[in-house]
Amino acid sequence: METINHILKSASEATRVIKNISAAKKEEILIDLANELLLHTDEIIAENKKDLAKMDDSNPKKDRLLLNVERIKGLAESLREVAILEDPTDKVISDKVLKNGLRIQKKTVPLGVVGVIYESRPNVTIDVASLCIRSGNVCVLRGGSDAYHTNICLVDIIKSVLKRNGVDENIVQLLPVERAFVAELLNATKYVDIIIPRGSQQLIDFVRENSKVPVIETGAGVCHTYVEETADLDKAVNIITNAKVTRPSVCNSLDSIVVDAKVADELLEKVAPKLASYDVEIFADDRSYQVLNKIGYKSLQKATEEDFGREFLDFKCSVKVVDSFEEAMEHITEHSSKHSEAIVSNDQEKIEKFMNDIDAAAVYSNASTRFTDGGEFGLGAEIGISTQKLHARGPFALEKLVTEKWFVTGDGQIR
Repeated sequence: METINHILKSASEATRVIKNISAAKKEEILIDLANELLLHTDEIIAENKKDLAKMDDSNPKKDRLLLNVERIKGLAESLREVAILEDPTDKVISDKVLKNGLRIQKKTVPLGVVGVIYESRPNVTIDVASLCIRSGNVCVLRGGSDAYHTNICLVDIIKSVLKRNGVDENIVQLLPVERAFVAELLNATKYVDIIIPRGSQQLIDFVRENSKVPVIETGAGVCHTYVEETADLDKAVNIITNAKVTRPSVCNSLDSIVVDAKVADELLEKVAPKLASYDVEIFADDRSYQVLNKIGYKSLQKATEEDFGREFLDFKCSVKVVDSFEEAMEHITEHSSKHSEAIVSNDQEKIEKFMNDIDAAAVYSNASTRFTDGGEFGLGAEIGISTQKLHARGPFALEKLVTEKWFVTGDGQIR
């Protein structure tokens, strides 16, 4: 029976190599990789087109899959940014000497072997590889079949750079796309230290429910923007439009508009033309449906309960009209995936209560949820947005790819 055991074993063995690479050498490797990506732009685009050709134009994942000249330049720039970030390892967290003379230090160290399972986003291949190299980790990548040709091309480029720099190329591994090997990865407690799923809620749920290796969840974002009755409605319209239409296929895009009944009619009349210009399909509750239907909004559906708490990843959103601030809070709490939530308001007391009480990785007042991103937060590239609370929350970037280790130095002490 075919197995990936040898790949996982070689990845585990490579952790001893990468731990001993200097920070300066890691920086050199990443800058070399940035230059190499640009040199191979035509080749990357050609392989990417093979993957794009297999995907239907109506599939919202197609935008995630696309690599063009501009995006490849962006990946190269991201590599350069990660290269000059401060090394997160070997930081002394605490240092003390006990009465018996023992010196006890706590330091940051790499996680080890990081397994990442993701879908049709080939940029993740570069982001994860760069972050793991910079933080002294080995990465095992399991990309989806949608990006098969693109990922092979990108990993071949990475491995050629590692080899040219005299470094074990097993530091970055790409697993076969066959689903049969996913179970082996999820059970590889001997070789893999952590699994990070990045993609749909279905993927994340599957990994969480089936993995024996510890899991950090990233990805699924059901993001609300609540327009409170004191809000500047013109400001609210701009925030909603930006959050919905700039890149609807990403996890920090808006999925649901929650609006106070006192300003619902006016807000919907103002925002409807903006959303209509992008042909956004709206799933409206009874009250918002009446308003939008009256003004002739074309792409309009009556919402079902399933449309609230739904991550659309497309030019679609739901609308919920509420009678009070408390009802808005309850609705968002009920349907949030704890990713990013926003309030538009001029009532500072309500803003503070929203920001403090809503349980999400990132909360916003009077701003678009589209800012939830490692680069936008000044952290560099990210593996994803963690929506859980253990170890990392929010943008899972370089600073979180470490754990702690105790160093105890003695001179013959016994207990």
